[in-house]
Amino acid sequence: MSQFSIPCSVYRGGTSRGLFFHKKDLPEDVHKRNKIFLEGIDAYNPSQVNGLGGTTSSTSKIGVICPSDREDADVDWTFYQIGVAEEVVDDKGTCGNLMAGVGAFTVDEGLVAVDPGAEKADVFVYNTNINKVLHMEVPVVGGKAKVSGDYFMPGVITPGAMFRVSIMNPGGEMTGKLLPLGPRHDVKTDHSTYAVTFCDLINPFIFLAGQDAGLTGNEPRSVVAANQALLDELNLIRDKIAVVAGMADNEQDARKNKPNVPKIAVVSPAQDYKTTGGELIKKEGVDILVKVVSMGKLHRTSPASGLYNLAAATLLPGAIPNEVAGIPKGLTDRIIRIGHPEGVVEVRVTLTEDGNQVEKVGMERTARRIMKGEIYIPTP
Repeated sequence: MSQFSIPCSVYRGGTSRGLFFHKKDLPEDVHKRNKIFLEGIDAYNPSQVNGLGGTTSSTSKIGVICPSDREDADVDWTFYQIGVAEEVVDDKGTCGNLMAGVGAFTVDEGLVAVDPGAEKADVFVYNTNINKVLHMEVPVVGGKAKVSGDYFMPGVITPGAMFRVSIMNPGGEMTGKLLPLGPRHDVKTDHSTYAVTFCDLINPFIFLAGQDAGLTGNEPRSVVAANQALLDELNLIRDKIAVVAGMADNEQDARKNKPNVPKIAVVSPAQDYKTTGGELIKKEGVDILVKVVSMGKLHRTSPASGLYNLAAATLLPGAIPNEVAGIPKGLTDRIIRIGHPEGVVEVRVTLTEDGNQVEKVGMERTARRIMKGEIYIPTP
C-alpha cells in the first residue's frame, strides 16, 4: 500500500495534545479530509499504535487553522474530536485546553505579526465550533511562542511559560441559552431520579451532585474509573439529557453520533483529598471537586471547557454546582478553585451586572510545539 504525506504539527495545549494542520493543506472533500484525521490519530485501534493518538480522548484531537476574514480575529480555528477505537470525527463542541496550543501555533507559523523584541503577543482566535472569539496572551521570545517558564499547571509535571486564555461573552454555544433546562432538571432512569444542571457554556455539560451518584468526592480516580456500573449510569443520564436538550434525536443517536458533547460531571463539596500523584489537597484550598466523564470514560483530569463551565455554574443561583460549592448569592466576579484528580485549577469568572449571564471566563495554561514535519497517510 502506498502513502502520501501532508504537513502537520503536534502541539500540547494544557492537558491535551493534538495534530495541527493549515486548512490550505487539507482537501476540501470532507470524506478525504476526515480520512486523514482518522488515519493520522489511528481511530481504529484501541492502542492507536498505527497513528499519533495516545489512547485517550485528551490525545485524540485535531486542530485546523487558517487566516481569518473577520476584523476581530487573526485566525479561524476548527476543532475535531477523534474517536478511540471508533471511527468518530466530531466537530460539535471545542477543546478548552488546546486553545493555548492554537495561540502558540498562530505565533510559530507567522499567522500574526510579532515584534522580535516582544515578550507577549495578543492573539485573537475565532473558534468556528462555538462561534466565539478567544483572546490569548501568548508569551514569546525571539518572535516565537515561549516554552520555558516557572508556571506549574495540574496535569503537566514540568513547568512552562504561562498563556492567558480568555473567552468573552460565553454561553448558549449549542442551544442558544446558558441554562436551557433551567437551574435544575430531573432525569429518570431505571435506578433513580436525578437532579442535574445542564449548562451550555463553551461546551455543554451536565452536572450531578456526587452524593446522588453514591460518591463522597474524595475517592481515588482509579476507584471511580473501575466502577463500570456508575459510568454506565452517568452515560445513560448524559444520553437522556442530550435528547431533552435537543442535541440528539434519541438516546442511541446521542451515544453513537454525538459522543463528544454534552459531557457529564459529578461535583462534590470542598474536602481533603489526594491527587493521583499522592499530593494531599486540603479542604481550604478548593471551592468544589469534580470528576468528568468524556467520550464514555472517566477523564484523567478535566477538559478545560468543563473547568470554564463549572466555574461559571458555581456562581449561578439555583444551579447544582452553586449549591454544592456553597457560593454566597450576589457574587459576580470571583476566582473559582476547582479540584480534579491531578490537582487544583483556578478559573476567573465575571458575570453580567444582573448575575444571569457570563461576561468572561479565563484561565492560565502552558503549551508547546512537540514536532513539525509531515504525517504519512495510507492511500485508499
